[in-house]
Amino acid sequence: MKAQHTTKRNVWSIVLAGGEGERVKPLVLRWLGRHRPKQYCAFVGCRSMFQHTVDRTITLTPQEQTVVVAARHHRHEVASQLSGRPIGKLLLQPANRDTAAGIFLPLAYVRARDPQATIVIHPSDHFIYPEHRFLETVRQAIASAEAMPERLLLLGVQPDRLETEYGWIQRGTLLNSTSAHPVHAVSSFLEKPGAAQADAALLAGSLWNTLVLTATVESLWQAGWACFPDMMPRLERLTTAWDTPDEPAMLRSVYQGMPLYNFPSHLLQRLPDQVAVMELTDVLWSDWGKPERIVETLRRIGKPPTFPLHCLDRPFTPLPVPLTAREMPASA
Repeated sequence: MKAQHTTKRNVWSIVLAGGEGERVKPLVLRWLGRHRPKQYCAFVGCRSMFQHTVDRTITLTPQEQTVVVAARHHRHEVASQLSGRPIGKLLLQPANRDTAAGIFLPLAYVRARDPQATIVIHPSDHFIYPEHRFLETVRQAIASAEAMPERLLLLGVQPDRLETEYGWIQRGTLLNSTSAHPVHAVSSFLEKPGAAQADAALLAGSLWNTLVLTATVESLWQAGWACFPDMMPRLERLTTAWDTPDEPAMLRSVYQGMPLYNFPSHLLQRLPDQVAVMELTDVLWSDWGKPERIVETLRRIGKPPTFPLHCLDRPFTPLPVPLTAREMPASA
């Protein structure tokens, strides 16, 4: 049965699935006997993080307005996991050129098809529970982004521990005092800080950056031109090639010598005055970039992992983290 989407027709979803999951690779090798990027693994239950992400997007936007970007050498994996989940476009990158190319490639496709669109960017390697509360916040974020089209709107999470491997967002002034989901300006970004910097950010009330972002196509495209003037002309060469026999060859050509840029470091940190943030509340969110985070998250919700704990490269020790003040559900 086709999902019931509840947003306007010009909202598109972009699912980022191009990572290799290097830090989780040893666990996966011990568990499965071969490498599989973490977003394609079912660490709990029967659906992978990628499948969970795609299933969430089609409750927000029409299936045909979901774009997935993945690595070309994972085409068989991603095609298998999309079976029974029809989407509008699967883009296979010829090479991994970091997160800016991974975001602006699908954005170029959406811009060619619907230049007035609003997009939502979904990383596919994050744990999110409960999903319905997350989706409620994303819908509010879409409405806020459309009301302030000059801003890129990120979702941030209240930290519950010192974390040096996440990005941090320092909130600025309140932008919409009448909303039940407040939107703040951004004072600054802090990417993977040292312990002292992270401690100061925690004390200052900063949020973790989920990299779930909503914006109008045009505002994000212009931000790309401001930060990546050598990358954007390459992507504009694809405009007339999309969905034609010329697309594969043009995509290979565009990626030859594609510059390497990191989206948070090279765009968000440079343009904080063009970014806003909305807090994601009453949702357990974790970037499953390390085995310890996976096991700790499942411990907190009372679910056993699908992999044996002996597959971990060291005995599991719970993270030295107090639970958040809000009460979390006992099961997922």
